[in-house]
This record gives sequence, structure tokens and C-alpha cells, in this order.
Amino acid sequence: MSHLIALLGRILMSAIFIQGGINKALAPASTIAMMGHLALPVPAGAYIVAVLVEILGGIAVLVGWRARWAAVVLFVWCIATALIAHYHPGDRGQMINFMKNIAMAGGFLQLAAWGAGRFSLDRR
Repeated sequence: MSHLIALLGRILMSAIFIQGGINKALAPASTIAMMGHLALPVPAGAYIVAVLVEILGGIAVLVGWRARWAAVVLFVWCIATALIAHYHPGDRGQMINFMKNIAMAGGFLQLAAWGAGRFSLDRR
């Protein structure tokens, strides 16, 4: 049963990244503008990195391919985006997103520590 729970966890954890990456890929101009608003040094480069990390990292976690490495990448991604985009103590909504990212980072640490489980490409 724990292997089915691990699979369900991977499905749930990866969904937000796959969807977010696809949404960014479908709206490059607005995504690059938002990244410029965050004062990132190279918004177009940050856009490419974001799309790749979110889609490829999300898919890797979903199917359990090199899941521990993907989890470490997404752990770092969650912490970075929490600090860069969501840490605004005066804005309750952004602080909820900040804490959501921190919680997801904790989930990715669990995946990095314990692996993807039986129902994954890592096990084949």
C-alpha cells in the first residue's frame, strides 16, 4: 500500500509544476514581463529555465525517473521561488504562497530521502 501512496504523492506533487510550466510556455510575453517585474537579471533566460525546470522536473517526479535528483532540483526551485516571488510579509496572499512553496520543498526533501517507490522508472 505504501507504494501506491508514494505514486499518489508524486502525482499530486508534480501536477502544479507541469501545469505551471505549460502555462508559462503558452504565455511567454506575460511570463517574461512578470519576471522582469521581479527584477530578475535576464527575464528571458529565467523564463526558459522556469519552463524547463517545471515541465521536465514535474514529469521526472511524476514518472519516477531520477526522482531523487528531480526532487532536489524542485526543492531548490521551491525555496528560490518562495524567496524571490512570494516573500512579502505585508501581503497575506503572497505569504500563503510562500508557505505553500516551503511545504512543497519539505515534500521534495522526503522524496529525495526515500525515493520514488516501486511504481517508478527508477525501480525498473
